[in-house]
Amino acid sequence: MTKRFPPINPKCPHFIHGGDYNPDQWLRTPEVLDEDMRLMKLSGCNTMTAGVFSWASYEPREGEFHFDWLDAAMDKIAKNGGYVVLATPSGSRPAWMSEKYPEVCRVNARFGMNREPHQGRHNHCRTSPVYREKCRIINTKLAERYKDHPALLVWHVSNEYNGGPCHCELCLEAFREWLKRRYDHDLDKLNHAWWTAFWGHSFGEWEQINPVDWSIHGMMLDWNRFNTDQTIDFFKAECEPLRRLTPDIPITTNLMGFSPTLDYFKIAREMDVVSWDSYPPYHDRSDDWKYGAHVSLAHDLNRSLKQKPHMQMECSPGVQNWKPVNKLKRPGLHIVEGLQCIAHGGDSVQYFQWRKNRGGIEKFHGAVVDHYPSENTRVFKEVSELGKILASLDDVVGTTVNAEVAILYDWENRWAIDQISGPRREKKDYQETCVEHYRSFWSSGVSCDVVNEDSDYSKYKLLIAPMLYMVRPGCAERIEEFVRNGGVFVTTYLSGIANESDLCFTNGYPGPLRELMGVWAEEIDALYDEEKVEVLAAEGNEAGLNGAYAATTFCDLVHLEGAKALAAYNSEFYKGRPAATVNHHGQGRAYYIASRNDDRFHADFYNTLINDLKLRRALGCKLPNGVTAQVRTDGQRDFIFILGFNREPVQIDLGAQKYRDVVSGVEVQSTLALPAYTTRVLEPVS
Repeated sequence: MTKRFPPINPKCPHFIHGGDYNPDQWLRTPEVLDEDMRLMKLSGCNTMTAGVFSWASYEPREGEFHFDWLDAAMDKIAKNGGYVVLATPSGSRPAWMSEKYPEVCRVNARFGMNREPHQGRHNHCRTSPVYREKCRIINTKLAERYKDHPALLVWHVSNEYNGGPCHCELCLEAFREWLKRRYDHDLDKLNHAWWTAFWGHSFGEWEQINPVDWSIHGMMLDWNRFNTDQTIDFFKAECEPLRRLTPDIPITTNLMGFSPTLDYFKIAREMDVVSWDSYPPYHDRSDDWKYGAHVSLAHDLNRSLKQKPHMQMECSPGVQNWKPVNKLKRPGLHIVEGLQCIAHGGDSVQYFQWRKNRGGIEKFHGAVVDHYPSENTRVFKEVSELGKILASLDDVVGTTVNAEVAILYDWENRWAIDQISGPRREKKDYQETCVEHYRSFWSSGVSCDVVNEDSDYSKYKLLIAPMLYMVRPGCAERIEEFVRNGGVFVTTYLSGIANESDLCFTNGYPGPLRELMGVWAEEIDALYDEEKVEVLAAEGNEAGLNGAYAATTFCDLVHLEGAKALAAYNSEFYKGRPAATVNHHGQGRAYYIASRNDDRFHADFYNTLINDLKLRRALGCKLPNGVTAQVRTDGQRDFIFILGFNREPVQIDLGAQKYRDVVSGVEVQSTLALPAYTTRVLEPVS
């Protein structure tokens, strides 16, 4: 039976709703603090994130600490019934530190291997003993001072770990020591794994290794792995005083969707609760509803990282400021985006930012409170409306999402795909391809988890692994076992090409998946953007394919080795060769999609699988374009979130099932009218 998880912190048995709060920017106008308290209540916000970039306010000179302003803010928030997500400030260090201890500044390849000047943020060396010690001191002081404060709800460690790797001598030496452990202190073993004989790049001494040569793919893969591990080590060091002094306060750090720099599956293991920042670019094209699927998959990823409710640490309640064109968020969309997080298993909706700052690079970034601090702005009213909706959904807090489908997205696989030179140098689009395969389930109201190559697949009915280029040890064996025991597996072109060191398999592609898939992929043709190859469905095929489809970008040329063709190419010199296949194996089956196909192919193919596998749909009806439905449940009650990203009103045929609108209490049956950018939360009525 599905269980209900406890709240993120039992202090707050509600959805966390609030914004990134910076009272230290307003010390010259202390009356702002009282006004903020009034507006927080009006907006329905119950939690503020404080101190993210406040190190210079805490410690303006080395060893001189000032916390009075934070005391006042946290006391007022607690007095007004609110809570604080308190950040550690390592994302942006004070100027005195960069000046006195230059080793804390990152050595960046973009700066010609020179140390970065004191600027921006996220540019510290994660190996520096000085920086780690300074972080330990400030984090200890924060934990000691606020460990018993009634407002303290969650620790927010640092901010958006990124900024690229550091190439200082400390980091290079740490990398070499990491390599010695990985390769058993055996340089010959490393040279073989990296295939350094190519171009005569073999290393004779560990000190010769410098990760700046993108022609050695194995080295650059290990450099990415090292940077993830070094970030985790830095994160754990930051957490040590927090865990020691406040063992009951959960710890998070805000991730960034599918950001390619770090492996979030590994980082999440060290977090108590996963959080992330969401900034999709809506309104820049007519079918912008498709961005809804991108964001939903990111929410599914963050929920899946620990298989429990996650947090949305940041989103913009209004306009953003850092994209080429920053469109105003259309009326209603903010509420849809907020409830989208809840629908996909989140227990918070938080903003960057609460109040617009008056200066700096983000002074025009959206906020709940504008430069003119009025509760009568359009944005403030929408935030307040969302606050009321969230307050009515306490019964949903802690419920979860039951998924029968998993999308395999793997960071190491992405790193390998991004760096290969061929079949195309650009538009390999691994992440986007995963979204394309996910969208049919999103549009049908079928929930999905996100897994990686190290995950357990046994609980799912369907596993989809687009572009599984790298197959690490153990992955193929678990996939084979999954299929043999009755699971359905789907993979595509550019799969089973290389091992964990990016060395190509020599037993024919798709490498260790060849026998399972029942095909040998001999070659792959790359197409120009304007080129298309017709794919024609086979008569009476079992995959629901019908008629002709358009393939673009990549076309695998495969031979059948036990698999059955479901479709064939109908143009080019490979006309008549298989374009989609199925191989029955044990109690299950494995599908190979040999080309990158259009949306209609995915819809026909995956809708057939949805029906064939009897996958649970949120609603037993067809959903219009731009609408998804997702279910959260505790095993007893189902809460169905209908999310409308469509620009025009639509109607949904609900059939004979009756529902209760959880927010309004009104009974809903037969037909649901859904205006543009609208959400409904329904509960089935027996």
